[in-house]
Amino acid sequence: MSQPLAIAALRQQYLAGSLQPLVVVQDILARIGDDPHHVWIYRLPLDEIRRYIDALQDKDPAELPLYGIPFAIKDNIDLAGAPTTAGCPDYAYHPQRHATVVRQLINVGAIPIGKTNLDQFATGLNGSRSPYGACRNAFDPQYISGGSSSGSAVAVALGLVSFSLGTDTAGSGRVPAAFNNLVGVKPTRGWLSTRGVVPACRSLDCVSIFALNTADASTVLSVATALDEQDAYSRQVLAHGFDFGCAKHFRFGVPRADQLQFFGNQDAAALFHKSVVAMEALGGQKVEIDFLPFLMSARLLYEGPWVAERYAAIREFFESKQNVIHPVVREIIAGAKKFSAADTFDGMYKLEALRKEAALVWEKIDCLLTPTAGTIYRIAEMEADPIKLNANLGYYTNFMNLLDCAAIAVPAGFQSNGLPFGITLVAPAHQDIPLLHLAEKLLNSTAEAAQQTLAAGRIRVAVCGAHLEGLPLNHQLTSRGGHLVASTQSAADYKLYALSGGPPYRPGMVRVGKGEMGSAIEVEVWEMAAREFGSFVAGIPAPLGIGVITLTNGDKVQGFVCEHYAVAEAEDITHFGGWRAYLASKAG
Repeated sequence: MSQPLAIAALRQQYLAGSLQPLVVVQDILARIGDDPHHVWIYRLPLDEIRRYIDALQDKDPAELPLYGIPFAIKDNIDLAGAPTTAGCPDYAYHPQRHATVVRQLINVGAIPIGKTNLDQFATGLNGSRSPYGACRNAFDPQYISGGSSSGSAVAVALGLVSFSLGTDTAGSGRVPAAFNNLVGVKPTRGWLSTRGVVPACRSLDCVSIFALNTADASTVLSVATALDEQDAYSRQVLAHGFDFGCAKHFRFGVPRADQLQFFGNQDAAALFHKSVVAMEALGGQKVEIDFLPFLMSARLLYEGPWVAERYAAIREFFESKQNVIHPVVREIIAGAKKFSAADTFDGMYKLEALRKEAALVWEKIDCLLTPTAGTIYRIAEMEADPIKLNANLGYYTNFMNLLDCAAIAVPAGFQSNGLPFGITLVAPAHQDIPLLHLAEKLLNSTAEAAQQTLAAGRIRVAVCGAHLEGLPLNHQLTSRGGHLVASTQSAADYKLYALSGGPPYRPGMVRVGKGEMGSAIEVEVWEMAAREFGSFVAGIPAPLGIGVITLTNGDKVQGFVCEHYAVAEAEDITHFGGWRAYLASKAG
């Protein structure tokens, strides 16, 4: 049985002596498998990981806050001895020392598992701009994972690490959190050192944190935060003042209704409205604000001379090896050449004026509430229109570092297609701790909200074959604490097949196309802790996978689906109405 990877759960077992880090790591490496989600660029072999485990042998778990805690590192952040590619194989180099933030985490007991996939040179918010393959959403692999810290988020969501490091210049530490049902912390710029990080926009870059819950995020933030005298952009942590996150009453801003943008996604709009109501239930006073200064600041990031900072970060490489750079990334960075030094100063003047306008907004509110992203797209949609759709993802995020804000992205429910939706809490610099406090209150305010965190939440999954109660693979559910919620049927537009070329317990359920005749199929709906879901999904062999199943009552849940190519030569057993009836016919 896989281990729950929330930090508190692991620490409890380490302190009791009932678990050893090597067991956790071996379990993780077994679950990673052939990496169908394209999470990893470099996975440390067990022998390399053992060096970090061996360094803990004479250490007291009680004295190291991250003793034995596995984590992943975005591959634009240095891990000594592992290549840093920034998502571009020709750019790769082998650092001799850890990035400052990585060293701090290892010094308090954390164990690196590997380097994760990203939008090349951290240029993108979608996760598809990588020669290592488009990183796939943890809940539905047809959808984008979010980026640029794509693999870092999916590694946590799939239960392969306890937390991960990303970076965040335009939303890369928040959008992937929203799309994979995680907590994503974008700290105050300079709180976490960026020494040993391949820069995107060096004056704006932040190291970000993905975690299963706010408690884990707080733990990692507390040990990762430190002034780095060798990092020109490192900053001293300042006192946060009024802790609105712990207050009975506080003021939160919401963009005017005409400034909210969901790009046609009605589910997202409804879930955001629910979050507003939940904030009010916590004692928050909603204040409708003019979001225009934030939107105008956001446009400067890609429509203004800050694009030139991306070019400056890799100028020599860009000029000598443009042909090896991802076409979309190349197009964006090449746009830097149209800006002059005078344009840069003009952009700085515009930004300073917008900061003044934003400051007037902050006088009226303690924090700001927005969607993390207004909608989500399929990978195919993103690849067909990469610039426009990516810009849509940054509508609520691109302003953040230009206006020197801190933020935390948190889960806020599930859409009808089974994909997560997230919101972001924002405040001026150095308000990170109040934001974490408020996020924790919000997630724990109702039983429904608590179910939306991966650490304490529950996920329902419909099974149609050998995972049914009493059948050979049902133990994969029960061993994870799963329990049966309902015995029911799917909607009447599915077909069931007995797949060829494998063991006799492999049914394939597919949804029929328009005009095709389908039927209702027997299914069971099981519920398990969301933290166990990733390891459960990781063990599902192709051509089976997890998608969204519509039940006979219209409800949509995660469930087993089969790729269409696999049923071409399979036996159509739809007329049996379910797998049990088919097995009974074979036994008879």
